[in-house]
Formats: sequence, structure tokens, C-alpha cells
Amino acid sequence: MEDERTLATVTHPSGLPDDWSKEDEEMIVEEHPPEAADNSHDSPPQGESLLEPEQHNLKEEVTSQLKSLQLEARVKEKESIANDLIEEIEELDEEEDKKRHLNVVFIGHVDAGKSTIGGQILFLSGQVDDRTIQKYEREAKDKSRESCNNIKPELNHQIVGADWYMAYIMDTNEEERIKGITVEVGRAHFETESTRFTILDAPGHKSYVPNMISGASQADIGVLVISARKGEFETGFEKGGQTREHVLLAKTLGVVKLIVVVNKMDDSTVKWSKERFDEIESKIVPFLRSSGYNVKKDVQFLPISGLMGSNMKTRLDKSICDWWDGPCLFEVFNSIEVPPRDPNGPLRMPIIDKYKDMGVVVMGKVESGGIHEGDSLLVMPNKANVKVLAIFCDENKVKRAGPGENIRVRLSGVEEEDILSGFVLTSVANPVGAVNEFKAQLQILELLDNAIFTAGYKAVLHIHAVVEECEIVELIEEIDTRKKKETDARKKRSKHKPLFVKNGAVVVCRIQVNNLICIEKFSDFAQLGRFTLRTEGKTVAVGKVVELPPAGNATFV
Repeated sequence: MEDERTLATVTHPSGLPDDWSKEDEEMIVEEHPPEAADNSHDSPPQGESLLEPEQHNLKEEVTSQLKSLQLEARVKEKESIANDLIEEIEELDEEEDKKRHLNVVFIGHVDAGKSTIGGQILFLSGQVDDRTIQKYEREAKDKSRESCNNIKPELNHQIVGADWYMAYIMDTNEEERIKGITVEVGRAHFETESTRFTILDAPGHKSYVPNMISGASQADIGVLVISARKGEFETGFEKGGQTREHVLLAKTLGVVKLIVVVNKMDDSTVKWSKERFDEIESKIVPFLRSSGYNVKKDVQFLPISGLMGSNMKTRLDKSICDWWDGPCLFEVFNSIEVPPRDPNGPLRMPIIDKYKDMGVVVMGKVESGGIHEGDSLLVMPNKANVKVLAIFCDENKVKRAGPGENIRVRLSGVEEEDILSGFVLTSVANPVGAVNEFKAQLQILELLDNAIFTAGYKAVLHIHAVVEECEIVELIEEIDTRKKKETDARKKRSKHKPLFVKNGAVVVCRIQVNNLICIEKFSDFAQLGRFTLRTEGKTVAVGKVVELPPAGNATFV
């Protein structure tokens, strides 16, 4: 027992009894919980455990600052790239602005080759690739053409297999491709080194003359396409053919320059014959003069083959045609001059069409002034206040557009159903007028059988994009065109109001329409002041607006 007690009372190395040391151990255990004691072997060396949280926070802060700097550097880099791109786009816009813009309408009798020439131009200028051409050629061979029934059977294979596939580039809808005739005004764009062009491919069939008028009203220059093929020129030029009517309408609608291309010169009935070219020119020139064209100054003739592309982008090879020393079509396009436009005038943009696309989009040609993104404008005659959200020219978004540009404009502040063809996008400060009647100088071309042109005569009025039924309410005076040498205009006029006039007469009259229309005096804005009158599918008169009601009035007081 004593031995056990002796062992039990062995003193602690510190000199204190063993049971005291137990108490100390118990106190130490209480100060350090088991978890901390258990993990004591993982703890860092003394002095390091207190710095670890500070180092951790510092590391996080430095990392965060580095990420922030990297992000800021990336943003600046992207901003720099964006600025460079904007500068490049602006430079391109400036280059495009330096290029003049011309609207070219192709007119002529049905099947003269207007769409084929338009398609060939796009192909030669790089707007269409070879694969697309091959695809169209296969499609053309697979389709039967209704218009083939009107052509000699021995020519059917030549036309269906080859002649029309180029036209597919311009004739995009199925009806046009099946029938082989243009119905709507085709629209496309191409460029040369000095000029941007908008092609307007007008229909040649007499059933679609109103569409042709719409196309010609947007044009600066015209390309009159004549078929040299034996029999086709005669059909188009004789009475009832569309060649004559298209020339008259083009002149009336403001097409100041005319390029007469004698097409299909490679045909087996022609074979680039100089005699055939001269024959056609000799018959066309007198009619062009009588239509008001200065043939020496405003008209140019040249032979081409639209299907083969001969004499279009490059001059004719002497091995093909040894007698032609003149320019090719592209050279004529680049050299032709048109009257200058006024970019500082009040905005006038007749609306030819509209559709919905993230707002209301209107289409038309800027006849006067300019339009900028963000502009506040008016749609007349309904006086709708609108804002310009975006402008599109030649499929590209632009910040501005000047006179002569065919554009699409996205608007806010108006609904699609509140806009009609013939409405005008105009400036707020100087808006276009809206009237129900006006005075005009008319030239009577050819009235229908047994028709009398007098007060009460009714017709369809075509003026810029407006198509409206009208009535002649008063014949004011007839102008005697035989007194051309008379300098005093008053002496040319008859002393009494005429009761009626005949074919060829020039008369001043008052015309009324049922709905408000936006027009201008011819002397102020020619494109909004020239018009045609048509009855039963025939053009009976052409004219110009000479007087409007007083400002703010729709009719004469």
C-alpha cells in the first residue's frame, strides 16, 4: 500500500505535486478547446498565423484591381476598334457622297430585252456571280413561256433556252418568270468608278403602263430599248406599239436624257447590219423630235447585244462589228450629264410604297432638299408629324440622303394604314400644299374614238406617285401653237373660252379631284408639277401645273 502511495505522490518536474499539475492541465484544456488542440499540428509557425488573413485580403484586393485594369484595357481596346470602324465607314460614306447618283429607267416595247439588259449590267458590274447565272439558265430551260406562242416556232428553242435567263435577275417574282414579261418596276443597284446607279426596269406591256409611269417618274435618264430583230421593231413602233407611248411619257415625266440602244444586233435576222441600225435610227429620230427631245444634245444611239453583253462594259471588237467606232453603254452612262439638283431646298419626297418593319418604312425618291436621321417631318396631306428613325440607300443604312436618291425611310409617329402612295414626306417649316383643284396647261395627244374634250371630261390623273380620278371642270383658253414666232404670249391665246378642243390642241383648263393631292407649280418643282391623263388604258393628254389655289385653300375662291 505504501509503495502504491509513494508512486501516486511522485512530484511533477516543476517541483509541484502531481495533482496540482492535473489542475493546470485542466485549466489549459479549458482555455484551448479540443478542436483547436486536435489541429495544433496543422497550425503555421508562431508569428505567421496573425499575418495570414491580412495577406489573403491583400491578395484578393490586388487580384480585383488587376481584373479591373484588364477589363478597362479591353473596353478601351474595343472602343478604339469601334472608333476605327466608324472612321472607315465615314470615309466610305464620304467617298460615296463624292460619287454622283443617277436613276436609270429602261423603257420600250414588250420583249425588246429591257430586263435582259438590266440583268447583264448587274452581271458585268459584279453584282451577280456565275453560279447564280447558271441556276437561272437551268430554271429558264425548265419553264414554259406563254409569250412563246406569239413568236415563230423556229425561234422558241433559242428564246426559252437562252434569251430569258438573264431577265431572271431583274424579274424576281414567279408570275414574271412564267409569263416572260415584266409586271412591276424592277429595282437594282450598281456602280462604276464615278457614278452610283439605280436601275428601274419598267414593264413594256400596255396593260402595265401605270407601273411604267411610276418607274419613269423616279428616273433622271432613260434607256429606250429597241429590238433590231426583223418584225419586232416594226411591231413596237407602229401605231398601238408601246415604243411611242413610252417616249412621250418619259419626256412628260421628266426624263431629260435618252439613250437609244438598238438591241439584239447579234440576231440571225440582223447580224450586226449597219443598214438595219441606220434604218431604225432614221425612223426614230423624227418622232423623238416631235416628242420634245433635242436629238443632237439629249439623245444618243448605240448598237448592243443584251444577251451576249456586246458593247456594254467594253467596246465592240472589230471582228464582231467593223463599222461601229462609238462608245459602249458603260462609257455613255459615265459621261452623261443631268441638270443639277438643289440640296438646300425644302424637302419633297413623294411616297411610292410603304410596309411595316420595326416601324413604318416608306419608299421614294428625294426630289428636293435633304433628309437626316432624327429629323422631325410631316407626311402630307394628312399632316402627320413623324420622326426619322433610320434611312436606307442601296440596301445600306446611312445618316443622310440628298436630292435624287431613291431611299427607304423608317418613321415613328404614324401607322401604316395612314399612309398612301402619292403622299409626300415634307419639311415642317415649308410643307407641300394639298389641293382639290388646280389650273394646268394640257396638250391633247389622241382622244378615244368619238370622244370630245370639253368641260365634264373625266380621266385618270398620274402626277408623281399620285393616281387619282379627275374631271375637267372648265376650259379657260386655247393656245395657238401656229403662232410660234409671236413673242407676246397673250396674242397666241384665243379671245373667247373654247367649248371643246381637238387632238393636238394646247389648252389651259381647271381640273378637279375628289381627294386632296400634294402637287406644286411646274415652275417651282417640275417633278411635282408634270402629269399625264389616261382613259381606258390610253394616254390622251400630257400637261403641267401652272396655278394652284391660294396658300391654305384646297380650291380656288
